[in-house]
Amino acid sequence: MKRVGIIGAGNWGTALAVVAARAGHDVRLWSRTASVVESINRDHQNPVYLAGTQLPETVRATAEIPEALDAAEMVILAAPSHATRELLSVISQSIDAGVIIVSATKGIEIETGKRISEVVNEVIAGAGSRFVCLSGPSFAKEVVENHPTAIVAASESVEAARAVQLALSLQSLRIYTNNDVVGTELGGSVKNVMAIAAGMVAGLGFGANSVAALITRGLAEMTRLALKEGGKVETLMGLAGLGDLVLTCNGNLSRNRFVGQELGKGRRLEDIKAGMSEIAEGVKTTLAVRSLADRKGVEMPITNEVHAVLYERKPAADAARALMTRPLKEEGNWYDAE
Repeated sequence: MKRVGIIGAGNWGTALAVVAARAGHDVRLWSRTASVVESINRDHQNPVYLAGTQLPETVRATAEIPEALDAAEMVILAAPSHATRELLSVISQSIDAGVIIVSATKGIEIETGKRISEVVNEVIAGAGSRFVCLSGPSFAKEVVENHPTAIVAASESVEAARAVQLALSLQSLRIYTNNDVVGTELGGSVKNVMAIAAGMVAGLGFGANSVAALITRGLAEMTRLALKEGGKVETLMGLAGLGDLVLTCNGNLSRNRFVGQELGKGRRLEDIKAGMSEIAEGVKTTLAVRSLADRKGVEMPITNEVHAVLYERKPAADAARALMTRPLKEEGNWYDAE
């Protein structure tokens, strides 16, 4: 048994609390919302996220980060990317040396364009050797319902990745390891932008041909950016890349796909967000990915059109037309062809 601290009690944080408890660990789940903490401790249910899921009794909630981290051997970051730096500043004052830091956040810091691992390294000295990125195709609802799921634990440290693999793997959750943190993080982030694009395709009434083209060319964009940043093609062709991309572009549980679908139907972004209880990371990640791609000189036409629809009020139909009327190319190396 390990003590596992989880920062963030949204869908994925709550699901990981269930996973860790089912794996036999003692879990402390942090939420900033007092009513959520009270409900989890009294009724063993999160009333806002994954409502109806019975949390094991070994999951205890708290509104105090030091309490969530007390005696923890592993800390899982499951808060939205835009809140990560602020939370890390608090965490850094309470975390013990040698604790494994696991990021389950799929996003990029908007202001800096930095990946979560880079933010962690800036705020918590010496964290790089014990940082693990947990990513891959995994809807929280299906994980707690024991649907067979496979994800990736990526770290520069073989020992840290292996520790997470052993600690959280279940009969219904298979965890692979790799050493490509860059590719794993960018795959998990950029796929949310592509999921918004896939939703637009559905909202416009287009069919399977269009979605297949979007996924394939979206994978090319993800791979180009990851390679530029030092990631590996193999990672983008695996669970953290293609696997997660296929899930979020096709799955009805994808919040990012939902946002895109509603945009494709002509709804305004402000109205869509107002009716959602949880953040669609891709909305803000689009800003960060586009900025990063511009700085690195990476051509990402799908990302550019998603940005135009989200922030320049470009109609989704015009964005689709712009992509289809770009100059014709030779595919060649599929991830090089723009």
